[in-house]
Amino acid sequence: MTKKPHQDTQLAQYVERRVLELKPRKTQAEIAMQAGYRNQNMITMVKQGSSKAALDRVPALARALECDPAFLMRLALEQAIGQTAAAAVTEIFGEPITANERGWIEAIREASDNSDPRLTSRSQAAINAIFRR
Repeated sequence: MTKKPHQDTQLAQYVERRVLELKPRKTQAEIAMQAGYRNQNMITMVKQGSSKAALDRVPALARALECDPAFLMRLALEQAIGQTAAAAVTEIFGEPITANERGWIEAIREASDNSDPRLTSRSQAAINAIFRR
């Protein structure tokens, strides 16, 4: 069996997981239609890694998968241009921040009374403890 060129990408794995999670509420055909694909096979091809997700489809695909578009764009960008080039793009333009991450930033600002706290080893350890790392 030949390996598909994008099967090991985070995007392929994420799309596969989201399609499974959404299965009780919508079919893969509905996801494909909502994402603007004429054929549900395109979702299958992205899940299996035989095709990339087009960057211009990311906003619609994110709505169809009910996920944050910045997160999906981050995964799609890495798949589209490779890790090294994606790292260069994010170095220049900054890391896309998801709605969930914005919530964390807002909570930090509120808790610190907008004092712009430095990330210390102690605060890093507290964050790691939250995520059990």
